[in-house]
Parts: sequence; C-alpha cells; structure tokens
Amino acid sequence: MAEKNNPSCPAMGKVGGQALLEGVMMNGPDGSAMAVRHVSGRILVKQKEFRHIKDKIKFLGWPMLRGVVNYIESMKFGYSCLMESAELSGSMETEIPEEEMSKLDRWLTDHMGSKFMAALSFVSMVFGLALSMILFVYLPIKAVDIVDGLISLHEFHWNFEKEALETLILNSHRLHPLLEGILRIVILVAYMGIVSMQKDIKRTFKYHGAEHKSIACYESGKELTVENVRACTRFHPRCGTSFIFIILIINILISSILVLAIPAINSAPTWLWFIIKLFVILPVVTGVSYEFLRYAGKHNNLFVNIFSAPGLWMQRITTKEPEDDIIEVGIASLKGALDGAQKTQADLDEIFRREHPEYAEGDLPGEEIGKENAEKNEDQ
Repeated sequence: MAEKNNPSCPAMGKVGGQALLEGVMMNGPDGSAMAVRHVSGRILVKQKEFRHIKDKIKFLGWPMLRGVVNYIESMKFGYSCLMESAELSGSMETEIPEEEMSKLDRWLTDHMGSKFMAALSFVSMVFGLALSMILFVYLPIKAVDIVDGLISLHEFHWNFEKEALETLILNSHRLHPLLEGILRIVILVAYMGIVSMQKDIKRTFKYHGAEHKSIACYESGKELTVENVRACTRFHPRCGTSFIFIILIINILISSILVLAIPAINSAPTWLWFIIKLFVILPVVTGVSYEFLRYAGKHNNLFVNIFSAPGLWMQRITTKEPEDDIIEVGIASLKGALDGAQKTQADLDEIFRREHPEYAEGDLPGEEIGKENAEKNEDQ
C-alpha cells in the first residue's frame, strides 16, 4: 500500500530530484547532492550547489514568475548533473584504442579534446529543445490547421452535417486549442511509450522510481532503509511528468479562453499562433502549473487529485519498480542532500570496504574521477 505524506515532515514539499545515468540527484531544503553507482559497485556521492537567481534578483521569486525561472534553472542544472553522472559511473572510462580510431576521430581527440565534447553536448541540447518545440508545439498546431482546411474543401450532401461542422469548425477555431491539446497528449504518451522500450531508458526509469520512493519514505516520516523505501509508492504528485501534464491541461484552458476573448486570433497563420503559444501562453501556463504543483505537494483534496491524476497515470510509464541496489543509490542521494555528501560518502565507503576485502586499504575505485571533478570545480 502506498504511504501517505506526513504533514509534520519538516521538509514536506521541499525535497525533489531527478533520475540520472546510473544515479539520482536530490534537492533538499538546505542543499543538493547526487549519488551514482560506479561500475565497481561503489556508490559515489557528490555535493552540488544549486544557485537560484532569485536569491540575487528578488522579484524573480514572486509567484508566477518563479515557475518560469525555476523551470529554466532546473533544466540547466539537471542537464549538467546528467552529463556528470556519465563520468562518475565510469561508463566513459573505456577509451577506443588509437589504432582503431579514424583519422577524423584522432584529429578531434588531439586538437579539441574536452572542448569538442562540451560543444557537441551543447549542440545536442539545442537540437533536442528545437525538436521538442517542433514536435509538441508546432506540429499539433499545423496538423489541426491542415485538417481544418481539408474539411473546408469537403462537399457536404446533408445540410445538418454542413451546418454543424460550419458552426463548430469552419467559421470559428474555438475547438482548436482542445484538439491541439489532445494531439499533444497523444504524441507525448506515444513518444514516452516508445522510448521506454529501450533497455537503457528502462534502467533510468528504475532510478526515477527509486527517487520517488525515497522521497515518499522520507515524507512519510519513516527511516530511510531499503526495506522501508521498497514498500513506498513510486508515484508522486510533484514529479516532472505530472508537471508536463498539468502544463498540457492548463494550456488547453488558457488557449481556449484567449481564443474566445480575442476572436481575431482565429484567422492568424500557423507561424503566428506558434509564436503566441511559445512566447506568450507558455510562460503563463508554466507559471500557473508550477504554483499548482507546489500546492499539490502539500495538499490532498479532490481538486488536486483530479488535476494530478493524468500525470500519476503517466508515471506508470516513466517510473519502474527498482531493485534494491538502485534503491540504495536513491537513499544515498537523499541522505547526501539532507546530511551532506561527505558524511554520507564516509558511511557508504565503510560498508563498501567491509563487503570488498580487496579494498580494505588504499584508494577506492572511482577516486580518480572524484579528484578530476573536484579539480574542474576549483578551476571554474
């Protein structure tokens, strides 16, 4: 049975996280940390600093504004943690022998090195964002416009059929926001369903489940043990999946209101409606959705349950039941955010040395990676 949140929890609604490659990142009330399972089996815990721009520019922390700001900051911070988790896990340690490299690979390695990888990662991120805008914003708008145009060319043989369609579609676009929203939801569910079939993504979704279960255990007031976490629910109303669905639902509502309030938008070309959606409606929707998500994390009522339901259903795809070794990483990440990475790492290393006599003394696996990352942070 899923555990209910404990209202007396001191950090209720203030703990969140993200699944990484072989790891989990957690944000606590006083700090952030990430934990990654190294290929040797050792769990590496690293303290992270999440700097909020609202600490410097106060008005960016106001309701509605903070939703957009927090979303951008979380995207940037989460992406950097995701890239770093690949290094910490040791999965990138195996290098291609020089004799097996192509001339282009050898030249890039010799002349560009880490700078090339950083540039490639940035280009990939920009391309991914552009693709998501086209897939989830532009495509539904264009598809509805195309269907609308095809219907307008159709020859009707029954006056009732013609009048009904003209009233609902041909002479007004009042249904466009609803149809676009439904199409976005269909595309999202289909996309996530296809992606979840990949082996690596399935494993990442297990870490996503461990993140949720660890938070649920903590917020229920129970001790963070594998047994307690395993018994908790992997569905959480403050999940990013729920956030996306809330955005889609609120987007339908606000877009519909805008179309009714300003009928002239009905005749706007696809590209103009896309710009309005992206730069006018989306920031408002993001702000409203963020405020709802904060409210949903601290309350349990009919209103919250209705709006949270689609996102919780979707989490059946984006989260999977984790094995105990994955749960251990989720717990380590949360403890690192709450108690500090140094203390958490020391406790874990003591257990690791006992379970692996070959490492009873001397350096532990992954130490070099940790030192390299520490040096990078100092240089920055």
